[in-house]
Amino acid sequence: MSKNNLLVFETHLHDFETRVIQASQQQPVLVDFWADWCSPCIAIAPVLTRVVESFNGQVLLAKLEVDEGDNMKLAGQYRVRGFPTIILLRDGEEIDRFSSARPAQFIEQFIQQAL
Repeated sequence: MSKNNLLVFETHLHDFETRVIQASQQQPVLVDFWADWCSPCIAIAPVLTRVVESFNGQVLLAKLEVDEGDNMKLAGQYRVRGFPTIILLRDGEEIDRFSSARPAQFIEQFIQQAL
């Protein structure tokens, strides 16, 4: 993640409500449910960041490491079955999701449909 990047940030159970749910009232937020042992998660991370940055602030990317602290509770709440799972939230609600590593073009179209 690039420094001072307000578009891409880490989130946790304790700040999810503020940083993700409330933020999604202003603009769509992609939530990347990932794990450091998951190679597809590692593969898609820079692609997600690049694509989100290319939208120039129209969408945010929240990175949620599921094995950190109580974050698995959020994975359970959102019924995440595999990693990575990327969920798009708007107005606090899930709009759409996809799982596994995908190419940039797929992610661009996924985001474009929500804007």
